[in-house]
Amino acid sequence: MRLNLALLAALVVAVPLALLAGRVWIDPLHPTIANAPLILAGLRAPRVVLALVVGAGLGTSGAVMQGYLRNPLADPGLFGIAPSAALGAVLSLWLGAAGVPTGWWALPALALAGAGGAMALLSLIAGREGGVALFTLAGMMIASLSGALMSLAISLAPSPFALSEIVTWLMGALADRGWSEVWLGAPLTALGLACLWRTGPSLDALTLGEAAARSLGVEPRRLQSWIIAGVGLTVGASVAVAGIIGFVGLMVPHFVRPFTDRRPSSLLLPSALGGALLLVVADSLCRLLPLAGGELRLGIALSLLGAPFFLALLLRLRRGLA
Repeated sequence: MRLNLALLAALVVAVPLALLAGRVWIDPLHPTIANAPLILAGLRAPRVVLALVVGAGLGTSGAVMQGYLRNPLADPGLFGIAPSAALGAVLSLWLGAAGVPTGWWALPALALAGAGGAMALLSLIAGREGGVALFTLAGMMIASLSGALMSLAISLAPSPFALSEIVTWLMGALADRGWSEVWLGAPLTALGLACLWRTGPSLDALTLGEAAARSLGVEPRRLQSWIIAGVGLTVGASVAVAGIIGFVGLMVPHFVRPFTDRRPSSLLLPSALGGALLLVVADSLCRLLPLAGGELRLGIALSLLGAPFFLALLLRLRRGLA
C-alpha cells in the first residue's frame, strides 16, 4: 500500500511537470506564450496520457510474464507479440509507400492484426496442455519469424523514403501523437489490464510449482489464455500507437519488487504505476535533451537505459549461481 501511494504521489508530481516541460517551457503562473493552451491541450496532454497508458500496459505485462515463467529475465517481447505487431505496422508503411491506398487506420489496424495473429498462433502451438517451456519456445519462434519477415520488408522497401519511415517508426516514440492514438490505445490497454489482473491468484499458486498449482485448482490452459489475451492487447496497443518501446516490462518489476512481499499478484499494480511513471519521466527527458536533429526517440532512450540494466541483472544472476 505504501509503495502504491508513493508511486501515485510521484505521478501527481511528474504529470504536471511533463505538461509544462519541453523545448518551450510554459509558466503556469506567468504565461507568456500566446498559444500555450493549444500546446497543452493539443500536443502535450495526449502525449502524457499516452505515456501513462503505454507504460502501465507494458509494466504489468512484464510483471505477469516474469511471474508466469518464473524467470526474472522475461519481457513482453519474448512471446513474439510485440515483433508481430511491429510486422503488421511495417507492412502498412510498406504498402503505403508502394502506392497501395491506405488510410490513417491502416497502421494501427495491421499492428493489432499482427498481435492477434501471434496470439492465435501461440495458443495453437502451445496446445491444450502445453507447459511453460513449450509456451516460451513457441513465443521465441514467433518472435524470430516476425523479425525475419520485418527484415525482408525493410530490404524490399519501395523507396529510400519508405525505408527511413519504417526504421524511424520502429525506434518507438510518443512524439506527434494525438488524441486519436489515445482513443485507440486506452480502451484496448484497459481491456488487456483487466485480463492480466485476473491472473494474479493463479500466478501466486504457480510459485509452488505446476503440480501444486493444479491441485489448488489452477487450470493451465485457462491461465495461458488470459495471459495471451492480456499481453496481446496491452503490447499490441502499445506497438500500434507508439512503435517498439522495449525494456519497460523487464525493468519496472525489478524496480518495485524489493518493496513488495514478492508475490506475483502484489506486483501487478505497482508495476502498472511504475511503468506509467517511467514513461512519463523518460518522455519528458527526451523532449528536454538538446539534439541538433530533433528530440531523442523514446525507444532509443529506454534501450540505452535497459541494455546496461539487463547486463547488470545477468551478472547478478551469474554471481548467484556461482
